[in-house]
Amino acid sequence: MSQVSLSKVDPVFVSRVSDSIIKNVSNIVIGKTDVIKYILIALYTGGHVLLEGVPGVAKTLIAKTIAKSLNLDYSRIQATPDLLPSDIIGTMVYNPKINDFEPRKGPIFANIVLFDEINRASPRTQSALLEAMQEKQVTIEGVTYKLPDPFIVIATQNPIEMEGTFPLPEAQIDRFFMKVIVDYPSREETKEIMKKIHVIEEFNITPVADRDSVLKIKSMIPYVRVSEEIMDYIVNIVEETRKHSLVKLGGSPRAAISMLLSAKAFALINGRDYVLPDDVKYVVKPVLRHRLILKPEAEFEGITPDKIIDDILKKIPVPTPGVIS
Repeated sequence: MSQVSLSKVDPVFVSRVSDSIIKNVSNIVIGKTDVIKYILIALYTGGHVLLEGVPGVAKTLIAKTIAKSLNLDYSRIQATPDLLPSDIIGTMVYNPKINDFEPRKGPIFANIVLFDEINRASPRTQSALLEAMQEKQVTIEGVTYKLPDPFIVIATQNPIEMEGTFPLPEAQIDRFFMKVIVDYPSREETKEIMKKIHVIEEFNITPVADRDSVLKIKSMIPYVRVSEEIMDYIVNIVEETRKHSLVKLGGSPRAAISMLLSAKAFALINGRDYVLPDDVKYVVKPVLRHRLILKPEAEFEGITPDKIIDDILKKIPVPTPGVIS
């Protein structure tokens, strides 16, 4: 890699900014450091995140606090069965002052968009959202408008309550860069939440970074070094998901690309301009878990995608560290 490329990467800057964001968010959101890191990884790589967890585990608070810490525009959309695509992207409205129609942009025009309970929206509305996520632009009455940069959709869903919902089809759920599980806090974390509840409710957040910082970090991702051995490691993991006896549909090339990009971002967060096997291991579950479709016998036995991924990681040889091309 040339010196020109290396000069475009400043891992110390990324690590410092990321640490500041994580600490700032953790003052309000207790015990969710990994979830915060995964969202930052997606933000740095231009991806979108699906958060899955029961009600009350701070999914909304996480998105809101990250947006505030970065001084970015934030909007929240509550999905309902009667939510229309125009409620998300916007529509044309008549303005009597100019005697003409003008666009009224919807809540999708924000840097961080929280789409709460995505599986409660109709398939038509889900498709409109996912199209905007993919294209980074929307069309209102034939006119195309670019969405702001950075742009990330953080969608949430409740894994328990399925009545009256519209589960995302496999082809659409694959569009999400990561699926992150938001678990219950530990006993000690719950006590800390109770002690700090008034501080949390005050929501007194001071921004520690800004839009320019995020865009600067995004521009570094292509120049993070990845060895051939790491490339092979990622390919081997993805190919093994297709060969596993309990997997009906394994990871696609998009899964491999997502794993590569997320490992690059995590390397930068850790202050490095090169990827190690541990970076890949850290991101493999959120990148792959929603992309694996298991056979009926696996689901009957209670085997989860995470268990399959653990089996694959034990099977695939880990490349020798320190070999960077």
